[in-house]
Formats: sequence, C-alpha cells, structure tokens
Amino acid sequence: MRLGVLDIGSNTVHLLVMDAHRGARPLPAYSHKVELRLAEHMEAGERLSKEGAARLRGHVEEALRVAEDKGVEDLMAFATSAVREAVNGEEVLADLNTRTEVDIQVLSGQDEARLTFLAVRRWFGWSSGRLLVLDIGGGSLEIASGIDEQPDVAVSLPLGAGRLTRDRFSADPPSAEEIRALRRHVRTEIARKVGDVARYGRADHAVATSKTFRQLARITGAAPSSEGNVRRVLRHTDLVGWTGRLAEMDPRARAGLPGVSEGRAPQLPAGAIVADAAMDLLGVGELEVCPWALREGVILRRLDMMPER
Repeated sequence: MRLGVLDIGSNTVHLLVMDAHRGARPLPAYSHKVELRLAEHMEAGERLSKEGAARLRGHVEEALRVAEDKGVEDLMAFATSAVREAVNGEEVLADLNTRTEVDIQVLSGQDEARLTFLAVRRWFGWSSGRLLVLDIGGGSLEIASGIDEQPDVAVSLPLGAGRLTRDRFSADPPSAEEIRALRRHVRTEIARKVGDVARYGRADHAVATSKTFRQLARITGAAPSSEGNVRRVLRHTDLVGWTGRLAEMDPRARAGLPGVSEGRAPQLPAGAIVADAAMDLLGVGELEVCPWALREGVILRRLDMMPER
C-alpha cells in the first residue's frame, strides 16, 4: 500500500511517500520538500500573515498534486507548532481543509514526542532497553523516555531552533549578551523538566532525531548521508566546542560546513545551544542519530490501526 504523510512544520512543508503494509518495514518511495519557515510569516500577536497563509496553501496544493502523481492511496496530513500556536491557526487550517478537502490534524507537542518515540523504538528495537529520545524542531524541543512503545514521559518545550532565533537574536552573528541570555533561558526551561524524565531511571540508549541534530552530528564528524544507514553519533564533548564557534560565524560560513544547508544555517547557533543544554542537563554523553522520526511514527501508527486482511 502506498501511504503519504504531509508534514506542515515550522520550517518546511514535507510530503513523504512510503510503500508499507502491516508487519513489514515501510520503504521510502519519494520525498517532496519545500522550505517555508512559517515563523518568519508571523505578525504581531503570533498571527500568521495573509501572505504566509497563501504561501502555505500553495505549497500544500503542490504537495497534493505530487501525492496524486505518485499514486498515494492514503494520505495523512498534520501540522505542528507553528500552526498550533498561531492565534489564527484554526482559521487557516479550516480554509485549507475546505479548499483541498484534506483533513489536516494539529498535533500537540506531546503527540509529536510520542509518535517520534514510536518511530525510534521500531527502528532500534527492544534490545535498546530504556530509550531517551530528543528532537529539536523549528518551534519546539521534544523529549521522551520509556521502556515500551509508548513513552513513560513525553515533554514538549517551546525551544525550537527557528523560534529562538527569531525571538532572541537581533543580528547574525548574535551578540555575546544575546548568546548568554539565550543559554540561561534554555537551561532554565529544560532544568524544570529534568526531574520528570530522570524519575523513570537512566536511559540505556540515548537517541536524537531532526535536521538540527543531524547537522550537528555531521559537522562534528559523523558520516555524510551518501554513506547510507551507518551509525552516526553526536558526542557532547565535540558539541561543546562547536556551540561557541557556530555563534561567532556568519551565516555564509555556517552554510559552508559539511551537511549544513543555507536555509538552516541561521538557526544552527540556537539549535546547538539547545542540544548542548539538553545533553548536559540530562547527563547524556552521546546521542545516536535515528533516520526515522515523526513522519515515520505517523505512518507506523496508521499501519497499527489498519485491519488485517
């Protein structure tokens, strides 16, 4: 069966097409992604602008045409933090649903954490024991920990790399004062939740998902994507040195680093600060990067709910 997942995130509108059925590993068939960066289209009062809503509609309609061309039988569409937190998010989605006849669901931050956790569990299997999963998106940081397929704890914090860059930095590179202020803010927010995670015990396997973590792993020495599904890790000792260096570099220099795209380069200093704080406060020396994340989790949950034939 050919399934499609349309992910309306803070940074991109991403259609993932996969061939899947119950009991089998989903196989990627096609990926269509457009950078939108919805956070940049927010007006005062966290309202998505008319231009932003129009661009979003255009990208969604384009993704739906691609899904039809690729023979998608079942399409699941969802939006995350940028739309979820916009004061007119429900209005924008209602208009999209009417125009496209696609039911776009809004995922809560905890739902994001749970579905991402499911994908990571399926990828690494039961032998990984207790998992700790971290994901830095454009709008939020998700943390989940558990021994089963449903995490014991799922936390979502407004510490996305795009959000923090927009709200906390006035220039690029940011000033030393802004870096210190952001570092204090991030560590305070994460520290409030450390006890909720730690009370269930230390993780046997710490895992990272998301573009931010993949880029940080790449610039600290992990293998490029061209080498396929090899083990990739991000070590905290390597990250510490890069956190300061990234904040001092201009966007063009960052974009020249291995694995860093021009569109994501401005967000990387804030993303590194969040990653550094999370690893430090949660006592994680090393994170293994998982190829599967939220979109795969949505597909896996859909397959679980399908009746057996």
